[in-house]
Amino acid sequence: MTIDFENEQEQSFDFDFEEVAVLVADAVLDLEQCPYEAQISLVLTDDEQIQTTNREFRHIDRPTDVLSFPMVDFPSPADYSILEEDDSLFHPETGELLLGDIMISIPRVIAQADEYGHSTRREYAFLIAHSMLHLLGYDHMEEEERKVMEEKQRQVLQQIHIERE
Repeated sequence: MTIDFENEQEQSFDFDFEEVAVLVADAVLDLEQCPYEAQISLVLTDDEQIQTTNREFRHIDRPTDVLSFPMVDFPSPADYSILEEDDSLFHPETGELLLGDIMISIPRVIAQADEYGHSTRREYAFLIAHSMLHLLGYDHMEEEERKVMEEKQRQVLQQIHIERE
């Protein structure tokens, strides 16, 4: 797992952003039985920048906690059979599967951790898990899809021992 990491904001915490991101991303890929090494881009930003991106790409003019930009249009979640047909989905030098981009608003991480009564580390890990599932083709527009995603997020966080405190 390779994460192209970019930190555009000033907040620091008592945990390593990159280490937690790799831990969570690897756990999601293991849970979803991804047969490939993978690569993502992760940008940590502020509310202003994520609002600009949200407005530009989703036409929603407000900040959000996380945005996911999948590179692969999976026909169904984690259906890796589509990948055998398209070499352009793999990094030409490393051979890693290019899953997509994640953008997280650190001020939202802090606010939501406080709102939900758990640590910023747990909220950050949750948002990485949530976004990784989106990159693998999962969605939560329908009630049944939401339940599936919630259960997978719970499993991942439990597996890596990052649970509500």
